Amino acid sequence: MRLGVLALSLVAAASAQTSLQTIHGKSGIELPPPPAVAKQPVTDTYKAAKSPDVSVLDNYRWLEDSQSPETRAFIDAQNAYTQKYFDQVKILPDVRVQMAALLKTDFISVPLKRGDRYFFTKRSATENQASIYMRSGLHGDDQLLIDANGLSADQNASVALLDVAQDGNTLAYGIRQGGADELELHFFDIAAKTQKADVFPSARYSGVGISPDAKGVYYSKLFPHQATLVLYHPFGGKVSADPAVFGHLYRGEKLGEIDEISARVTPNGHYLIVTVSRGTPAQHVWILVKDLRIPKSEFEPLVYGVESRFRELSVTAKDGEEDFYVETDYLAPNHRILKAELGKPIADWPVVVPETKDAIESVSLVDRKLYVLRLHDVQPELTVYTLDGKPLGQIKYPGIGAGSGLQGRAEVKDGFYTFQSIVTPPTIFHYDTKTGVSEVFATTKVPFDSNAYELQEVFLKSKDGTRIPMFIAGKKGLPRDGSARLLMTGYGGFALSETPVWNPEYAWWMQQGGYFALPDLRGGNEYGEAWHKAAMFEKKQNVFDDWFAAAEYLIANNYTTPEHFAIRGRSNGGLLMGASMTQRPDLFGAIGCGYPLLDMLRYQNFLIGRTWITEYGSADNPADFPYLYKYSPYHHVVPGTKYPAILFFTGDGDTRVDPMNARKMTPLIQSASASGRPILLHYSLKGGHSAGISQTQLVEDYADEMSFLWTETK
Repeated sequence: MRLGVLALSLVAAASAQTSLQTIHGKSGIELPPPPAVAKQPVTDTYKAAKSPDVSVLDNYRWLEDSQSPETRAFIDAQNAYTQKYFDQVKILPDVRVQMAALLKTDFISVPLKRGDRYFFTKRSATENQASIYMRSGLHGDDQLLIDANGLSADQNASVALLDVAQDGNTLAYGIRQGGADELELHFFDIAAKTQKADVFPSARYSGVGISPDAKGVYYSKLFPHQATLVLYHPFGGKVSADPAVFGHLYRGEKLGEIDEISARVTPNGHYLIVTVSRGTPAQHVWILVKDLRIPKSEFEPLVYGVESRFRELSVTAKDGEEDFYVETDYLAPNHRILKAELGKPIADWPVVVPETKDAIESVSLVDRKLYVLRLHDVQPELTVYTLDGKPLGQIKYPGIGAGSGLQGRAEVKDGFYTFQSIVTPPTIFHYDTKTGVSEVFATTKVPFDSNAYELQEVFLKSKDGTRIPMFIAGKKGLPRDGSARLLMTGYGGFALSETPVWNPEYAWWMQQGGYFALPDLRGGNEYGEAWHKAAMFEKKQNVFDDWFAAAEYLIANNYTTPEHFAIRGRSNGGLLMGASMTQRPDLFGAIGCGYPLLDMLRYQNFLIGRTWITEYGSADNPADFPYLYKYSPYHHVVPGTKYPAILFFTGDGDTRVDPMNARKMTPLIQSASASGRPILLHYSLKGGHSAGISQTQLVEDYADEMSFLWTETK
């Protein structure tokens, strides 16, 4: 675990635990009662639409202050308690070795092409971080540009490749500390092999794009609790003096924290395209266009004031101007593609690729063709179209699994796509758009025999009769008599599709002889926007009902039993874990609850939580309060309940979902549980929502989580 625990006294004035008996983990693990934690009651009054005001008690409000001495003492006491558990986990040393074999492998990312140069990140099996490389020609030698492994003593600082100038001579990249979302921006002169003096302070940046003339960079920056601005930085100038290109106001409408704004310049340098996504996920999107050839020109709306989502693509036409295309769910819940024209209403835009029964997952424009990725019962289908919508065939994937769309540029014939599955490590393919030939660009070599495992997709009925797909994987010939351990994960939200991708943790679980399951819950994009909307706001309970139906299917079909059933989820999936422990603790033996949302009455007050009110709603709104209060996990912990073994996993490095959620939930459920099972808080100082921590730290974190879930489902 190695969390740097300090021996500090426990928080004073603590309340009595519901039970002071010895805590029993599986495999002979025994713990004293959890650390005593003070209750300092705070009562809030909420207004509920068409109902009397509701008073809500919060005994652990004081744990929201992450930097108070009392909170730091609480964290250290909980980490010390958790360490006592892991000191007794006999399999942990072996799990670390096995997990290292799966994680510490050669890695390469999908490349960006500029001219005849390819740019990508790469990591050898012996390195902790991926560095940025350049290759001349598809099969040339790799040249190291930015070495990430010397950025910090503990190698928990990482680099992100953000953009390369069109001439291939300037590189934009970010440096991230641990798992934080924030980046520090840097620029590298490739020809001179030197760092530019321009360094941007750590912040939330998006849409970082070097201008076509390579004299500066456009970027979006979030100013916390204010708004996102689009700025322009001329290389050599002062970052603090960068002028705002687009900001707080458009046509009299104020933009705020919930508006995600990004910008890009078209390759011909004619237009600056600003996209305003109102909320996460966006309830509606604006696309605004500024002609950079005209001094002091205004932004002209391509899309504005329409309650739908749009994503813009463009290509230079034969006359040198720009042709615009948009992918949209406007009058098409499964999405379609229109050819857009400035100054004309959307109703007059021609349909290029119509809506079908299968939802569009992504669209790219490569070599003047449209590559449309759809999901057919969560299986990928990548179809090629001309710019006037004529089908040209499909790119075929190797089998059941998760395939990406084609990544490339509108004017370049080279593209790249990936394929992987729960039982197949990722492979990157290079695709020649002229010949239609695919070849392997890079493959991940992992000590995992894919031929020894099988992956299937099944369908089940949710509580209301909705058909839910689910992937199940395990060793060939694994008995279905209820004796096997089973690990299930899920998400269900933000229009994010859960495809059957490779994951070293799940591979380890299957190597030990366990099943793995992934149900596709409502709230994602697996079946388009209607599938997403079926689990938003007051319909969030549908996600939990789908999840419980999947669990009951697995038990009824003898894949496992509740005692051997482990579940794991993070972020919005951590909210799913919270609902699992509070609504159906009888279904599961052990729960891994990572970086979770749990206090749904106050989540919007912390970090970037306010940007998610377009998905969840807000308890500050009397219309939203009743349904949020009805399912909020933090408000449904019942003393005397026999809760399963639980590992809350979070830390200071999470700058997206405030760790206060896990800090508050831990003592609440510790004091309430009557099962005598371990309820632990694994609180890291480096880990967070974003990728970036070292492979060494990742091995330890994954080993802790998997050894806990495996041990507690014996």
